[in-house]
Amino acid sequence: MRAELQSDIELLRRELANAESDLVHLMRDSGDGAGDDQADAGAKTYEREQEISLANNAREMLEQTEHALERLDNGTYGICESCGSPIGKLRLQAAPRATLCLPCKIKQERR
Repeated sequence: MRAELQSDIELLRRELANAESDLVHLMRDSGDGAGDDQADAGAKTYEREQEISLANNAREMLEQTEHALERLDNGTYGICESCGSPIGKLRLQAAPRATLCLPCKIKQERR
């Protein structure tokens, strides 16, 4: 599990760096928008928001993966952070970043 999480961290760091680089290029190339019609301005805004969303998602996944690795290091990996029950093996295989057992996750999503 440790090797998988570390591999995920490396991949997510590359994805985050690429998304941030793309965002910098979009911001630099967007200029002041002079001469753009509404469709061009809208397309640029949409593309910029997409890159921001991708960067935020990669950042969040990276934080979750690093947290899972920390839990592995301190011996709390596989234990629900809410109720303290073991998280099922199948759930951890499907979602290695899981911090909640299935019943607690269902309760959380209903809120």
